[in-house]
Amino acid sequence: MYFIALATDYDGTLAHDGIVAEKTLAALERVKKSGRKLILVTGRELPDLKRVFPELGVFDKVVAENGALIYTPASEEERAISPAPAPKFVDKLKKHGVKPLSVGRSIVATWEPHQATVLEVIKELGLELEIIFNKGAVMILPSGINKATGLAAALEDLRLSPHNVVGIGDAENDHAFLQACGCSVAVDNALAAVKDTADLVTRGARGKGVEELIEKLVKRDREFVRKRRDGILL
Repeated sequence: MYFIALATDYDGTLAHDGIVAEKTLAALERVKKSGRKLILVTGRELPDLKRVFPELGVFDKVVAENGALIYTPASEEERAISPAPAPKFVDKLKKHGVKPLSVGRSIVATWEPHQATVLEVIKELGLELEIIFNKGAVMILPSGINKATGLAAALEDLRLSPHNVVGIGDAENDHAFLQACGCSVAVDNALAAVKDTADLVTRGARGKGVEELIEKLVKRDREFVRKRRDGILL
């Protein structure tokens, strides 16, 4: 067994319109039964994720808030790896009419076209924050925090190397963690930029693409080492 963990994005990859299909869940269980670890890497806040995906316990680790929060379903332990948003920043965004506005343990999130206002407020307050996009969503986090840093923290807990991880995703904010993995995979519905930098691209979209990847991973693990950068999964 060369790849001993699967790291997957949630929205647009594992889930379609926020829902994970039964067949996709069954595929995740196959990964568990094969002795591999499962890691969910998402921009969602944890309470929201628990609400839409009650089967979260299938994962060994959850990287939430686009890398800022590490959650262990088995023990329900939560660990923030970046500071909370500055109250003055949140207040200023509200005063500028930025809504909807969601505030997590570390993340602050809204939607396009509010990115210009967000940038203006960051400059005005002299804060060291970065804006990350995700198919229309605008996420604001402390500089240097992204899905790759969150995945690194989760892998450290599991005592695993990123070289032995297969990652799968679809959007702008997935670039960092996919490139950190030993093998990066884009689902068929992924943005062109994500497909261009991925080692492999699935034929199926969203959950079907994840199922396709798992089928190959469990049956022909070592072929991934040879097939990287070859494109479509065979």
